[in-house]
Amino acid sequence: PCRWLPAGSLFPLSCIHTSTSLQKIGKWEKKNRIVYPPQLPGEPRRPAEIYHCRREIKYSKDKMWYLAKLIKGMSIDQALAQLEFSDKKGAKVIKEVLLEAQEMAVRKHNVEFKSNLHIAESQTGRGRYVKRLRCHGKGMFGMMKISRCHYFVKLVEGPPPPPEPPRTGFDQAKEYVQQLRNRTLVHTL
Repeated sequence: PCRWLPAGSLFPLSCIHTSTSLQKIGKWEKKNRIVYPPQLPGEPRRPAEIYHCRREIKYSKDKMWYLAKLIKGMSIDQALAQLEFSDKKGAKVIKEVLLEAQEMAVRKHNVEFKSNLHIAESQTGRGRYVKRLRCHGKGMFGMMKISRCHYFVKLVEGPPPPPEPPRTGFDQAKEYVQQLRNRTLVHTL
């Protein structure tokens, strides 16, 4: 027996497939499809960029953030070595994502040496939080939040850039005063 949609519909309900595997590609993964214009003969070769992510990881985004910031700006081999010796649950997940991205770089993005990559961006995002009941004694209960997060990484071909020198308080004050001077006041003389 095939159930049908309300009047005027042509498709039976049993024919509509609504699984999570049919979700659209996210914005982060779509960046892999960017096609740049051809380069001129004298220009240096544009480094390959690889965008990869994993969504709905059963881990807190705040705990994942520390690991994401730890490896940002490192070469991929150095980042994998750092994550190897971290005993956090998120380190194992990030390591898997980096290995997937490294393999994807060689297979799909024409990267010659898999160790010639560095992590340009590494960030986390909030996933869907699910609420559940936790039963206590004497008929009481509490609400439980099961947290999930997303992890996004961008690999770029080539060695990592040198670290920025630390800014002094005087430099920060100069920048702040310059921001104040650049303001525009509307509806005044």
